[in-house]
Amino acid sequence: MHHTMLTANLIPSHKVAVWLVGHIDKLLDSCGLTRFPALEQIVYLIIIMGIAIGVGLAVRYAVVWAVRKIVRLRDGEVGREILQQRVIQKCSHFIPPLVFMGMVPFAFDTDSSWMHIINKLVLVYAIIALAYGVAAVLQFVFQQINLRRNKRNLPLQGVLNIVLGILWIVVAIVAVSVIVDKSPGALLAGLTAFAAALMLIFKDSILGFVAGIQMSENDMLHVGDWICVPGTLADGNVEDVSLSTVKIRNFDNTLIMVPPYELVSKGFQNYRAMQDTGSRRIMFDIIINAGSVVPAGADLAASLAKRYPAIQDFLDRAAKTGDGWICDNGNYVVNGTTETNLGLFRAYATTYLKNNEHLSKDQMIMVNQKPLTADGYVLQIYCFACTSEWVAYEGIYSAILEHLATVLPDFGLVMHSSTTLDIASDAPAKQA
Repeated sequence: MHHTMLTANLIPSHKVAVWLVGHIDKLLDSCGLTRFPALEQIVYLIIIMGIAIGVGLAVRYAVVWAVRKIVRLRDGEVGREILQQRVIQKCSHFIPPLVFMGMVPFAFDTDSSWMHIINKLVLVYAIIALAYGVAAVLQFVFQQINLRRNKRNLPLQGVLNIVLGILWIVVAIVAVSVIVDKSPGALLAGLTAFAAALMLIFKDSILGFVAGIQMSENDMLHVGDWICVPGTLADGNVEDVSLSTVKIRNFDNTLIMVPPYELVSKGFQNYRAMQDTGSRRIMFDIIINAGSVVPAGADLAASLAKRYPAIQDFLDRAAKTGDGWICDNGNYVVNGTTETNLGLFRAYATTYLKNNEHLSKDQMIMVNQKPLTADGYVLQIYCFACTSEWVAYEGIYSAILEHLATVLPDFGLVMHSSTTLDIASDAPAKQA
């Protein structure tokens, strides 16, 4: 009795199925195999799988062929990129399970337990195939936005990773809910008991997700930025920003990986603003022996003016004020005095920097004297190169330092030997 009921459940009753099963019987008989309903069912299932895969491949090739024809006719760049990234092929994986689900009822009765199990498996495969196609479309859209509209080089890769992560989490929950015959809401309610364990397992991903949102919202980091991370060896250009890692290529071509949340929590130095302005700060100290600073007489001023004509305008205008302070429209334009040789040197250094064509006139130019130290007088040079390009900047920096150090003896000043220890710039030293 049980065997009869099982046979009734296994043998399909649809006309197409009965016709196909009849041919299967003939095939089995010709092979010398005894007629058995379960074997018929297995062969029928294999035939349906073959038809489904065949139809899916046929539709897939037809769509890809049509897209290629359209691309060739219109010569569209977007169409070529779709073909290059195989977006159509990835999306077409969803077709075979659809065809298979449509043909399974012809193989089994609706109350068959086999049909219930197979439907579950095929539905799970269809969900995964659909998610695979959606992920391909998202990656294609991300690339288009990143290449054509991401003018600010925002770290969109992290956003894409977040979206893809959410997509696959949803797919996993739906697939499990299909297998266990429970709603996704009930499954999520059961997962709350494992929330603490999940937070520990995905701690880095969660922190990276939050840090990625903070960096994007506050415009803290772009791909291509030059950054320096204190406490690490990271000092170079950002190549990639993902959910878990910021990839930095140092100037010696080594790669440093730093978690995004470490950048947000500990802070980092970003030189993007400097590069955007097209100028870069030059700042260094010259220490002068106190014993070499003497009152400046008329003869010294005259000889310096003859040797360095740039200082003559300062002397002419200082003669009118009496104290060497030169003021234009309420702003003191030259920092120097006629009372000491150091004051004359400050005036010359200021004039030299203001007339230097390699320095930005839109940024601050200043020569100021810092508090006296045990080593002597500390003179700070503060200005901005008119370029942020590294090699050109270093050349301008070196030329200014060498020139000012060379003219010091003409003013009767002696540089202290510790000057080289006090040179400072706006960036850490680089090693080739």
